[in-house]
Amino acid sequence: MTFLYTRTNTWNSTPQPTEQTIKLWEHISQKKNWRIVQLPNGFLQTEYKHPEKEQWIDVTRRETLPGAEDAIDASIAHYEKKLEFVKGPKVVKTFE
Repeated sequence: MTFLYTRTNTWNSTPQPTEQTIKLWEHISQKKNWRIVQLPNGFLQTEYKHPEKEQWIDVTRRETLPGAEDAIDASIAHYEKKLEFVKGPKVVKTFE
């Protein structure tokens, strides 16, 4: 006889990021922690410096310098938005 056990998880809200994750997002949201390097094939790679290790983490590859800069700016905006929502829900409208 074979039994099938299943396990389900439910969330009442989205899981909260850890303190380490929040520190990483704060680090990545600063442009001074980014750089653009040219690869042997001519593409440009965007990288951010890991906050604890002395290494660069590659993120995107683009064909042009403006495209690479735009990718960095979009990444920074993305992580700034994540940090904004860590503070809690944003009230959009209230009713009386």
